[in-house]
Amino acid sequence: MSQSDFLRQLPSGAGPMSSQRTLSQRLRIDPVMLFLLLLLSGVGLMVLYSASDENAAVVLRQGRFLSVAFVVMVLVAQLHPEQLQRWAPFAFIGCILLLIAVHFMGVGAKGAQRWLSLGGFRFQPSELAKLIMPMTVAWYLSSHPLPPSWRYTAASLVIIFVPTVLVATQPDLGTSILIAASGMFVLFLGGISWTFIFSAFGLLLAAAWPMWEFVLHDYQRRRILTLLNPESDKLGAGWNIIQSKTAIGSGGFEGKGWLMGTQSHLDFLPESHTDFIIAVLAEEYGLRGVLLLLLLYALIIGRGIWISTQAKHCFGRLLGGSIILTFFVYVFVNMGMVSGLLPVVGVPLPLVSQGGTSLVTLLVGFGILMGIYADERLVHQ
Repeated sequence: MSQSDFLRQLPSGAGPMSSQRTLSQRLRIDPVMLFLLLLLSGVGLMVLYSASDENAAVVLRQGRFLSVAFVVMVLVAQLHPEQLQRWAPFAFIGCILLLIAVHFMGVGAKGAQRWLSLGGFRFQPSELAKLIMPMTVAWYLSSHPLPPSWRYTAASLVIIFVPTVLVATQPDLGTSILIAASGMFVLFLGGISWTFIFSAFGLLLAAAWPMWEFVLHDYQRRRILTLLNPESDKLGAGWNIIQSKTAIGSGGFEGKGWLMGTQSHLDFLPESHTDFIIAVLAEEYGLRGVLLLLLLYALIIGRGIWISTQAKHCFGRLLGGSIILTFFVYVFVNMGMVSGLLPVVGVPLPLVSQGGTSLVTLLVGFGILMGIYADERLVHQ
C-alpha cells in the first residue's frame, strides 16, 4: 500500500494536517472563554480605579495578580481530567490537614483566623477547598453508579460537611457557603432524587432555630437582623447596606459617569473596592452598566455550562458543572447582599473586586474547565 492510499484510509483529521493545530489548541485553552474573562477583567480594572479613588497603585497590584492568575490558569489547563481524578482524594486529605492547622497555628486578622503563614508566604487554605471540594465529590460519585443511592449520597454529604464546618468555625460564613455549594452542586448534577432535595430543605428549616442560638456568632445574627431592617441602626450595622442602596439608586439608568460617583469618592460607601464594588459601577454607569455586566457574566456561565456538557467522562461533567455553578453563586450572593436581598457575608464580585488569592482560585477553576474542553476537542478531531 502506498503512502497516499494509507492516508486516504485514515479517519478524518488523523493525517499530517492534524499536527497543524492552532495556538489555542496547543495551549489547551478555549479562546471564547479566554476573551470573555479578559474582557471582564478589563472592566474590573476600570471600575477598581474609580472605586479606589483613582489609586493607580491599587490597580497595578490587581493587574499583577491577574497576570499571575491567567498564567496559572493556562498551566492548570495542561492537566487532564483523569489526572485530577487520581489526585482528588490526596488533595482532599491535604486540604483537611491545612484547615485543621489554621485552628492551631493560623494568622488572625479582623477577629478571624483564616490564614496560614509558611516561609513568609500567607495564604487561605479555605480558598483551596473551593476547588478541592467539588473535585473530591466528583471523584467519589463518578466511581459509583448514578444517580447515587442514599448510601453514596450520605457519604458525599460527610465529605462536604467536614471542610464546611472547619471553615465556618474560623469564622468565615461566606466561604463556607461557597464550599458547601460547590459540593452540593456535584450531588445535584449527579442526579440525586427530588425527595432528598425536599427532605434537605425541611431539615434546614427545622435546624434554623438551633443554628441561630448555638452556631451563629453575634455579628452574624446582626447581619441577618440588619437585612430585615437596616434602618434600625443607620449609623452602625445598617450603614453599609444603606449607603450601598443609595449609590445604586442614585445612578439611575445612565449613571453619573466614570469617576463621577459621590458615595465612594466621599467615603460614604465602605469596602467600595472589594465587596461593594458593584455599587460603584451602578452609580457611575447606571442600570445599563449593571445589565451589560450581567450579560457578560451570563455569557461566561453559559459557555462554562456548554463546556461541561461536552466532557467525555462523568468526572469532567460533574466537576466542570460544579465549578461554573459555583461561579454563578459568587455573582448571585455578591449582588444580592449589595442590593439588600441577602445578608452581608463577604463574598467578592468575581474578577471585579480587589483580591489576590480569590483571583487565582477563580482562574484555576477556569483552567480546569479549559482542560476539560481541550480533552473533548481532541476526541472529536
